[in-house]
Amino acid sequence: MKSPHSTSVFDFHGRPPLTRALPLSLQHILAMIMGTITVPIIVAGTVGATSNQTLLLIQVSLLTSGIATLIQLYGVGRFGARLPSIFGVGFAYVPTLTAVGSQYGLEGIFGAQLIGGVAMLLVGFGIRPLRHLFPPVVAGVVVLVIGLSLYDIAIHYMAGGIGRPGYGSGKQWMVALATLAVVLVISQFARGFMKLSAIICGIAVGYLLSLALGMVDFTAVREAAWLSAPELLPVSLSFPPAAILSMVVICMVNSVQTIGDLSATTMAGMNRELGEKELSGGLLGNGLSTLVGALFGALPTSSYSQNVGIVAMTKVVSRSVLGLAAVFMLVAGLVPKFGAVMTTIPYPVLGGATVTVFGMITMTGIQLLTRDELSARNMTIASLALAMSLGLYAAPGALGALPPTLQLAIGGSPVVVAAITAVVLNLVLPKRGLDDEREERERLAAKMNAEDEASRKGPMKRSRAASFR
Repeated sequence: MKSPHSTSVFDFHGRPPLTRALPLSLQHILAMIMGTITVPIIVAGTVGATSNQTLLLIQVSLLTSGIATLIQLYGVGRFGARLPSIFGVGFAYVPTLTAVGSQYGLEGIFGAQLIGGVAMLLVGFGIRPLRHLFPPVVAGVVVLVIGLSLYDIAIHYMAGGIGRPGYGSGKQWMVALATLAVVLVISQFARGFMKLSAIICGIAVGYLLSLALGMVDFTAVREAAWLSAPELLPVSLSFPPAAILSMVVICMVNSVQTIGDLSATTMAGMNRELGEKELSGGLLGNGLSTLVGALFGALPTSSYSQNVGIVAMTKVVSRSVLGLAAVFMLVAGLVPKFGAVMTTIPYPVLGGATVTVFGMITMTGIQLLTRDELSARNMTIASLALAMSLGLYAAPGALGALPPTLQLAIGGSPVVVAAITAVVLNLVLPKRGLDDEREERERLAAKMNAEDEASRKGPMKRSRAASFR
């Protein structure tokens, strides 16, 4: 219920004083900022971006994350869920972005993303008839593949980054493991704000160790400007069909994650079901920020599950609290020096800090899978989607006879293969649950018993007939 004069942090429309809202907002900032800056750094490394292009990707991603969150909190017409949710550049896109980027560069990424944003908008406008395409078994296996396909990125980063001096050296691994150890210790043994800032603390320790070992270069910071505004079409756009197909599929899959995160927000944070207008508005807002972001060099956005967890844990749903986090991202995005500082973080530090995040994505997929009953039908869908996606990912040469466009569309991203396989199987396989399977086994057992009984009675009848003769 709307309470215009409320100052409660447990009221969506509540406006608590800054002294109370700022510490609570810090939790969301710490939870979202590393995801927002790490994804553009990963993509920049894949496409061989220059330092200026890397700074641009970070800067515009920060801006877009702030704008996307404000749209979801306050709404613009039909766009925005008007719920306590955080949106920003998400890890779910990384396998597809790196696959497309390695083939077509930033131009192909943003061109395909533009079409992907349109697909998101169409899903938002027509979500009701499409929801049945993505039950928990489909969403779960896709999220599971996302997590599994990110592990090689984390390991390469922990080793120092492919093709970089000192790759795989003991110094790189020492920094990565020290960062990971700090993240683990704080996440498991700390309390309160410290526990929520485990990744930031791990990066801080790893960064200081890297400084001591001479692994940090501040050239980009010295050359970066203090203030800068985004520009329209910083790179030209191209529209390769294979890239478009891959991006459209992952954008539609991401809509499933958005449905889950928005539902979890209302259920856990507000004790009610997600409304149809809220769902449609959330998907439309995400599609809008993804589409417009492509025109300014920002990577696609998604809901942040880690921030959903904070809302569920604290029950703090005041949009003023989450709005402060969005404003911080906006300010950081307008200051290129902030983005330049982020680019000085060595790869082993990023790898050590994010490998646990990738692991949590995998576990989230497993949790989604177990929301649905593990019938033979659902296990068939999950197992085949996993086998086809990860099999082609591990053996890309298996598609060598296909045209390059089809190679990327089919095997370039394991997430796309998993999504297509799971959706198709979910549509064509008979809808049979555990109860149906149990009834079939009981019918089969009864039939077999009847046949056994008949086979026993047959010789007995023949024996009595022979005796009578």
